Order: sequence, then C-alpha cells, then structure tokens
Amino acid sequence: MPERYGYLRTVFLYWLCSHRLLTFIISFTTAAIFLSAIPVSVFPQNKPMNAASIEELKINIRDAAQKIQTISCDFIQEKEMSMIKEKIISTGKFFFKKEKLLRWEYLQPFTWLIIIRNDQISIIDENKVNQFSVQSNKIFQEINRVILGSIRGTLVVDEKNFQATFSYNTMSWVVKLKPRAPKLKESLSEIVIYFDRKDYSVNRLEMIEPGGDCTKINFIDKKLNQPIADEKFMVP
Repeated sequence: MPERYGYLRTVFLYWLCSHRLLTFIISFTTAAIFLSAIPVSVFPQNKPMNAASIEELKINIRDAAQKIQTISCDFIQEKEMSMIKEKIISTGKFFFKKEKLLRWEYLQPFTWLIIIRNDQISIIDENKVNQFSVQSNKIFQEINRVILGSIRGTLVVDEKNFQATFSYNTMSWVVKLKPRAPKLKESLSEIVIYFDRKDYSVNRLEMIEPGGDCTKINFIDKKLNQPIADEKFMVP
C-alpha cells in the first residue's frame, strides 16, 4: 500500500474507532433505506413547506421505505476531517437486507469491512475481527434504534430524538434533522437529507459533526429488491 494511502487509512480508522463510529453507521443506514444515485450539482435555494405538505411528505417517505426489502450498490464516500487537509475519498460496495442485515465493504484506497447481522456488529480489518453486541452499551443501542427507524421510514418523524425542519426546491424535498438525544449530539450536529421529488429516494446525504467534519455519500448502480444470499452477511 502506498505510504500516502497508509496514512489516510490510519487516520480514517482512528475516526471510525473513536466516538464517531456512531456517526459512521447512522450516516450509512439513514441513506441505505432511501438511496439513489446522487448527482453532483449545485442545489437551488430552499423554500419552507406548509404543515399539510410536510405531513404528506412524511407519509410518502414512510411508504417508499416499506417497499424496500433489499439494496445492493456501489458507493463513493467523501470525508472532510479537520485533522488533515485533503479529503478522504473511498469507494466500495454496499448490501442491505431487511430487517437487520447490512454489509459495507471498502475496496479503495484500502480494504475494510463492517457487517451488522441482527444485534451483532462486526468490524473486519486485515483479517482481524472485532465484534460488539448492540446490547453491550448505550451507544450501540442508539445505533440499533436509528437503523430500525430508517428501515421503517420513521426517522424523519422521530420528534423525541430529532428536531426536523422541512423545505423544498425545484429538485428535492429537504429534511434537516438536529439530534435531541445527548449521545447523538456528541457525535453529530445535523443530518441533511435531500429526497427526490419524484420517487422520494435520496439525492444527497450530508452528515455534519460538532467539530465541523462532514461526510457525503454517493450511491451508484443501485439495485432494489433483488435476491441477496444470507451468506453475504456472514463474517469471513
């Protein structure tokens, strides 16, 4: 592995193994349920939505989420971190199967794998496997709650844990979620989700952390509701 990529890998894994692991998983599972290919473009100015339009949007998002049983796609992730000047660009493959099976595999510039199977989180790095039970601590319980909320399409109406604001532009419905729960507030300050106005899939996802670090995820070659073997979610 080139020295430059080795350094980036070390920095990125440090970020993942710190408290930001919560942000890492929330960002992907939030997007996973509603994802679509994300165009690189400048978003137009947003306008506020009225109460009736907000309620209709919530229903449509929930209905779209309930129709999704499986997802497979490639992804491109862009990570901006205050500790380094350059952006970390990563690519890989993603698989999801309802209710709680998820595989997120980095392929470039380094290999790294996370698998969530029911209530078990496994992180595989250079043939080393670290496993965590969702029930082992409150952070992982929070991860599990957010995953289920994403799957069921209820994350945008979770008023107990998020303060949501709704707006729209010519391309998207825009939902900004500010966490209320103390554990979530430690790891992220805002989630911004851009839903396509035609089919309510996500055009863009932004995760902003308290220190200003930001994660953006692009999903390409999306395939929905096609068979995925359970073996894909087994720990190697």
